[in-house]
Amino acid sequence: MGKMHVDEVDIDSVLVGRLLTAQFPQWADLPIKPVSSAGTNNAIYRLGKDMAVRLPRIAGATGQMDKEHLWLPRLAPYLPLTIPTSLALGTPGEGYPWHWSVYQWLEGENAESRSITEESQAARNLAQFITALQQFDPGDWPPPGLPNSSRGVPLSTRDAPTRAAIAELSGILDTGAVTAAWEAALRTPLWQGLPTLTHGDLLPGNLLVQRGRISAVIDFGGLGVGDPACDLIVAWSLLSAHTRDDFRAALSVDNATWARGRGWALSIGLIALPYHQDTNPVFAATARRMIDEVLADHGR
Repeated sequence: MGKMHVDEVDIDSVLVGRLLTAQFPQWADLPIKPVSSAGTNNAIYRLGKDMAVRLPRIAGATGQMDKEHLWLPRLAPYLPLTIPTSLALGTPGEGYPWHWSVYQWLEGENAESRSITEESQAARNLAQFITALQQFDPGDWPPPGLPNSSRGVPLSTRDAPTRAAIAELSGILDTGAVTAAWEAALRTPLWQGLPTLTHGDLLPGNLLVQRGRISAVIDFGGLGVGDPACDLIVAWSLLSAHTRDDFRAALSVDNATWARGRGWALSIGLIALPYHQDTNPVFAATARRMIDEVLADHGR
């Protein structure tokens, strides 16, 4: 599997086999097959027919396995869409430095394949999922910010990397229009409500589709608390302008939160595009779509 980061560790099927043999020998004889994924933080391997192994690629993704192992079982009964089931949490070994995890395999096509045929239903399902997540009591969850989660924080914390990305994209995008849209987002009032639980990474690559409908939400590595606007990015990364209105109506989102969500989508798209345009073309295409959809929205 190709590398996407200069500081990425070496991971392959042989390493996965050694880790399984050492820590979960009951699964060591099952076939191991790399899964093609546009995900940027973890390498994924299918294990037999019914399981998957996920291993962080970079140090910045460490801790996500522990978080999912703890929180996914707590969240699953309350969410209207299927989420991953963590079967086992692996520890560092065999030269691999971090925790890794074995999950139940979830069937479905990645939503990046544009396989959704009932988009209005998808908008409602996503709104129901976000609403259910926000109603879950986060208890004494630590405040947003690294190392907990880089989402849910004020947009202003992303100003420097976003402007740096805009500079990198000079000649590729209309940097004047992008800068104007970003500065408009920065002027939006801050979130004044209580911190809510957020998925933090509702991009097409983290949604599975079966029979034309969204069936599951995966990759809860960005799970955290804070401004719920960060979970609105799916409106520009996946939904069309028409169903975007259905999504917003189902959530009853106020103007300021909606504008911050649009700013989140723009910032994520801008930072991802120059970073991944050569190493991860699928994610780069999603990033470009987010930027284009936000600019079209901003211009209306």
